[in-house]
Parts: sequence; structure tokens; C-alpha cells
Amino acid sequence: MCGFAAEGMAVTTEQLMTQFKVATSDLSPEDEVVKIYTSGSFFDTVEVAKTVRVQILDQLSNLEVNKVVLESRPEYVTPDVVQDSVSRIRTEIAIGLESSNNLVSTYAIRKGFTFVDFKNAAEIVHQSGGSVKTYLLLKPPFLSEGVAIKDVLRSANVAAPYSDVFSLNLCNIQRNTFLEQMWNKGDYRTPWLWSAVEILKNVHSRPIICDPVAAGARRGPHNCGECDADVAKAIRDFSLTQDTSLFNELECGCKAAWEKVVELEDYTFGAPLD
Repeated sequence: MCGFAAEGMAVTTEQLMTQFKVATSDLSPEDEVVKIYTSGSFFDTVEVAKTVRVQILDQLSNLEVNKVVLESRPEYVTPDVVQDSVSRIRTEIAIGLESSNNLVSTYAIRKGFTFVDFKNAAEIVHQSGGSVKTYLLLKPPFLSEGVAIKDVLRSANVAAPYSDVFSLNLCNIQRNTFLEQMWNKGDYRTPWLWSAVEILKNVHSRPIICDPVAAGARRGPHNCGECDADVAKAIRDFSLTQDTSLFNELECGCKAAWEKVVELEDYTFGAPLD
């Protein structure tokens, strides 16, 4: 489902530092947290050379940034690299667990690592003095709406001891992917925004945030079209406050349709009801 592999290209260390300098040119003292999303692994030296990594972390520290959030797959999370990062600046490592169910992560997502790999990496981060943000994915292919909701809730429960915060990512359709082929054939529907609300209301073990990318778009998570903007705004506001009462006033006729989808979709042999 990830289209980034088809869009990436090799870059030099000089180009990476130029991008970093441009991106941080307007940093101010009010900017306490910097997120570096490489759409890959910041600790993979093939993607980001060690010299670049050190320069970036030291420059952020010199700019008096309070915390940096970095992405990495578990195989690149080692005591040496995490301790080096933490020694320079307060560090949070974001790991895309997506699902704690190895069947889902292996066959529906093709993630390439197991829950034990995630657990071991998270323990390394915590032992080294860093924190862990865990990505959870709502509705990878081959999961019905109801099963997808249950998978995220179960994953949050299982991953809580190894996580400091959760980030709920709602699946969207990216170009030149297998998921796009399924979608074009009518074999996949992106998740309902009501499903995200249901999850956010029921994860209590750790703070959970969500930014529903492309909410309301054909290729993004959506409801009926009429309520998408209001529900997406409530989701974003919740991410800032963790206040579930923000969802109390959300009502739309399509919510009954979503409830029926959750109830009945498992009986359609994988065919989306909407």
C-alpha cells in the first residue's frame, strides 16, 4: 500500500543537509519539537549517512529544540545509535508496528518484521533513555471494517507496555500500489472516519493521536461526504486534547450505515459493502 518506493531517489549527503537547512530555516524558540519523517529509517546509514545524522542532531540541539522525533524500522535500532542520539538531544523513535498480529503484518502488510522485533527495539530505546511512538494502521487490505477496528484495539493493548504514545494512521490509496489495483476493481474501500473515532474513544492505555490524511477524498478515509470535514476536525482536535467528549456531538445519517457495515461485512466474503 506504500507508494513511496516508486517515488524515491538516491541523494547525496550535501543534498540532505541542504534540505534540512531549508526545512529548519524558520525555526523559532517556540518550536519545541522537530519531526524528521524520512519515509524510511533515519538510522539506516544507506538512507542517512552517520555524518549527516550527527550534524542534524547537533544542529537541532544548538537551536535549543526540546525533542526530535525520528522514524526507524526495528532492525536499525541498536543501543549504540540510540544512545548516541539521546546523548545529543531528547529523542523519540517512531516505529511502524501497524499490527501486533503477525499474520496481518506479514501477509496483509508485508511489513518484514514481527511483533517480537518491535518489542526488542522498543526495549532498546527505553533502556537508552528514549521514548517510543508506535504507528498503528487502520484497515490494511483483506480486513473487513469490523476486523480492522478490532485489530487496532488489540494491537494498542498488546503494544502499550512498549509504547509511550500511539499514532493511528488511516489507510489511503497511493498510486502504483497493489492496493490501488484492488481499489480500482472495487475490492477495497478505505476506512470510515467513524472507525477512527471508535478506536480513539476506546484506547485508554496510552495517548493516541491521529491526522486523517486525505480525509473526505476518494482515495482517503471518508464517511458519506457530508460529515467528513466535521469528523476529521474532531479527530484532529482530539489529538491535541485527548478529550473524547469532542465526539459526543458528531451525528450523521451515515453512522447507521457504518454500523451495519461493521456488523455484516464479514459475511460478504471480502467484498466491501460500500
